[in-house]
Amino acid sequence: MGLRVRKKKNSSGSISVYIVDRSNRGYKVVETLGSSKDPDKIKQLYQKALDCIDELEHNLLYFSQSNNKKELLKQLLADYTTQDFIPIGDELIFGRLFDLIECNKVFKNLKTTHIRKIEDKQFLFRSLVISRILYPGSKLELMHYLDYFKHQEITTDTIYRFLDTIYQDDIKKQIEQCVFEHTKKTVNGSITVTFYDVTTLYFESESEDDLRRIGFSKEGKLARPQILLGLFTTLEGYPLSFEVYEGNRYEGHTLIDILQKFQIKFHLKNKPIVVADRGMLTNANIAFLENNGYKYILAYKIKNIDNVLKEKIANLTFINDGTIHTLELQKEIPCLNDNDKKQTFQIKQKLILSYSTKRAKKDKRTREKALQKIKATLSKKNITKSDLKLSYYAKYLDIDDKCSIKYKLNPDKIMQDERLDGIKGFATNDFTLSANDIIAHYQNQYDVERAFRISKTDLRIRPIYHRLENRIKAHILISFVSYAIYKEFERRLKLHNIKFKFSHKLLRKIIEHLTALKIDDELLPINPSPIQKEILKIFEK
Repeated sequence: MGLRVRKKKNSSGSISVYIVDRSNRGYKVVETLGSSKDPDKIKQLYQKALDCIDELEHNLLYFSQSNNKKELLKQLLADYTTQDFIPIGDELIFGRLFDLIECNKVFKNLKTTHIRKIEDKQFLFRSLVISRILYPGSKLELMHYLDYFKHQEITTDTIYRFLDTIYQDDIKKQIEQCVFEHTKKTVNGSITVTFYDVTTLYFESESEDDLRRIGFSKEGKLARPQILLGLFTTLEGYPLSFEVYEGNRYEGHTLIDILQKFQIKFHLKNKPIVVADRGMLTNANIAFLENNGYKYILAYKIKNIDNVLKEKIANLTFINDGTIHTLELQKEIPCLNDNDKKQTFQIKQKLILSYSTKRAKKDKRTREKALQKIKATLSKKNITKSDLKLSYYAKYLDIDDKCSIKYKLNPDKIMQDERLDGIKGFATNDFTLSANDIIAHYQNQYDVERAFRISKTDLRIRPIYHRLENRIKAHILISFVSYAIYKEFERRLKLHNIKFKFSHKLLRKIIEHLTALKIDDELLPINPSPIQKEILKIFEK
C-alpha cells in the first residue's frame, strides 16, 4: 500500500492537503483533509494526514484495491467462518472488572455434586454475571451464546442446579462482603451516608406462593405476583447490600429488617446516616433508628401532617425558588417496647422545608385533575364511598348525613391544600448538618432510583421467569454483582473524563464487538477501532 500525503496549491492561493494511494503506479485520492492559507493550519492538516495514514496502515480491515491483496485475503479467510471470530470484549473489559471485585474466591469452598472443578464454578458464575451486562436474557440464551460464540458447552440442568446452591446464606454473605469491600475502597474507606429504597419486580407466571405475592406494584402490574427488592447504596449510588421480601409486604416494614442485617454483616464502627423516601416514615422505623443510634434523613409528608403544624408551615413565606425554612419539632410517637407493649417515645427532629415553583405547578396540576374526577363522580346519583375510591383526596370532602349520606367538596380544605403547594419537607435527627447539606443528601436519592432503572432496563432483571425461591434469589444476587461491575465501568469512564458521543448502552455493544480470530487453539485479536482502543486503554490497569 503506497499511501502518501500530498499538498496542492489552489487558484485561490490556499493549499489543499490530501492522502493519496500510489499503489501500482496509480494515483487515487483516499481522503481530503481540508485546505487553508494559514501556514500553521496547513501544518496541522499535514500532521493529521500522517496520523490517518498510520491508523489506516495498521487497520486489518483496510486494504487497497490491489487485486493481488484481495485474492490473498480471500485465500487466507477461505478456511474460516464467522463462528471462528470469537468475542473477547466481555473478558477484556468486564472480566477485568469482575476480577477486581474478587467474587470468584467465594467458590473455592462451595460444594456441588454436579460441578466438581473450582474453575468450572467460577467460569459459570462469571458468565452469568457478565451476560447480564452485555447480552441480558434468559439462562437458556446464555447457554446458546456460550455454545455458539465461545465454543463452551453447558447444559440448562447445570445452570439451574448451580443457581440452587449459590443463594446459601453463607455464599450470599461472602459475595455481598466482596461487593461491600470494593465499594468501601471506591469511596476511600468511609461510608458516611447510605441510601435505602424499595422496588417491585414482577413475574410472568400468575400463580402465587410464599414469596411471589400480588401486592402494590410500582410498575403497574396489579394482577401479577411480585417480590420486593430492598437496596442499600452509597451517596454516589454504589451498591452495598440487598434483601428480597415477599411481594405483599408494605415497603415501610422492610427498613428495620435490612438495617439489622446490614449492621450484623458488616460490623460498622461508625453508623452511617440513613436516607430514605417518605414510605419509610413510620413510627416504628423512627423509634428503631433513634433507639439504635442512627442519624437519619427522611422525606416528610407535608400535606398529611396534623393541622396545627400544617397551619404553621402555611404561614411561612415562600416566594422564590430555593427558599428554605427550618423548624425544630418535639413530639411523642407511639411504639412497642421489648415486651411488645405500647408506649410513647419522645423525639426531637429538625424539619427542613424547601420551595420550588416547578413543584408548585405540579402539585396544582395534580390537584386539579383529582378535583375534576371527584366532581364528575359527585354528579351521579346514589354515591357510595366505594364509588369515590376515597384515599388521599378524601380530605377535600365533607359528609352530610343529616337526612341521607351526601358527599360535598369543602372549599376551605382545598384552599388549605393550595397554601402548601411547592413545599417539600425533610425530617432529620442530625442537628449538626446544615439545611443545604440535608437537602443535597436527599437529592442524591436519585442515584438509588437510577440503580433500579439500570437493573430493570440495561440488566433486564425483570420480568422474572424462575419459580423456585432459591433460583429467584440467585437471579437477584447475580444482578446485584452485575450492577456493581456496571457502576465501576461508569466510574472509570468518569474518572478519565472520557466523554463519548455514544450512550453507555452503545458503548457496551462496541465492547461486545471486540473480536479475535481463532486459528487452531490460538486467539489472534482483530485490530480494534479508535474508540475500542480508547476504551481498552482506560481498563488496561
